[in-house]
Amino acid sequence: MSPAKDLEDEDALPHPRETAALFGHAEAERTLLEAYQGGRIPHAWLIGGEAGIGKATLAYRLATFVLAHPDPAAPVVQKATSLAVPADRPVARRVAGQSHTDLLTLERIFNEKTGKLFSSIRVDDVRRTVSFFGSTAGEGGWRVAIVDSLEELEKSGENALLKVLEEPPPRCLLLLISQAPGRVLPTIRSRCRLLMLRPLPVEDVARAAASVLDQGADSADILAAAQAAGGSVSRALMFLDGPALELRQRILGLLDGLPHVDQRALHALGDKLGGVDAAPLLAFMETVNAWLSGQLAVDPRDNRRMARLAEAWDKVNRAGRDTEIYNLDRRPFVFSAFGELAEAARE
Repeated sequence: MSPAKDLEDEDALPHPRETAALFGHAEAERTLLEAYQGGRIPHAWLIGGEAGIGKATLAYRLATFVLAHPDPAAPVVQKATSLAVPADRPVARRVAGQSHTDLLTLERIFNEKTGKLFSSIRVDDVRRTVSFFGSTAGEGGWRVAIVDSLEELEKSGENALLKVLEEPPPRCLLLLISQAPGRVLPTIRSRCRLLMLRPLPVEDVARAAASVLDQGADSADILAAAQAAGGSVSRALMFLDGPALELRQRILGLLDGLPHVDQRALHALGDKLGGVDAAPLLAFMETVNAWLSGQLAVDPRDNRRMARLAEAWDKVNRAGRDTEIYNLDRRPFVFSAFGELAEAARE
């Protein structure tokens, strides 16, 4: 996962586990529901797609449905047309409150010493999945674990996950979230059912953003942000901060000129990103990662080009995460990031 999530104000947006509505992705939801209704749902799913389009929301939606309806053959399951569970149901409230004993979530947690999130999901946390799936479900149904996201795992954590994937116990469900499934270890990817989510249409982005902000989806500001968001709700919400849209245009102008870089414009961009406000750095990372995603889709058969772009993705995101976590000067980061991007863009 990119640092975009690292930089979000954790209190500004509802967490996916608290989100009852799913905008778009009806086909993906139907795929999951039909697999469960058929009684032969794969034990592991790799849910992929760009940041902010609803991957984690869909994962929590499936987890809540399975925990609420542990028998796939039950009439209520067989008649269901979606994975929706009313927010006032006890199961839904417990999932939202992180108090359901049969749901394990692996994500970066706060470091009490620094008051910030750890830079990765620690391997010790990943190892908890072994004991979690090795015990009996507390309520006699399923045990579900969500990893959000694979990009944030320590390298040793990926190997720890394999123990569960290689020998899955009955009635277990492992939901792995990734922004770049193609870069996931083949040993993990081959043991999962891949479910790719597409960027949302502008209308769905606008509706989702409006629901978060409790505004009308036809608001001019919301529509403008949705059109600039590239299918990502989180990106649209970020762009509703006026300066973020202007900053995005500056960044896109520099990206369009790659591999050549206008040094004066880059200096001006570095000045814009200076200071301690998280929003400009978030806007930078969201815009760069969206550009990289688009470049990766241009010609996936060009292995050398794909390798350069993947390496740039890793380096830029790692540096961005470090810049945010350790409060580093953003100007050198901007210059080094565009150096990596320029190199990746060369023929």
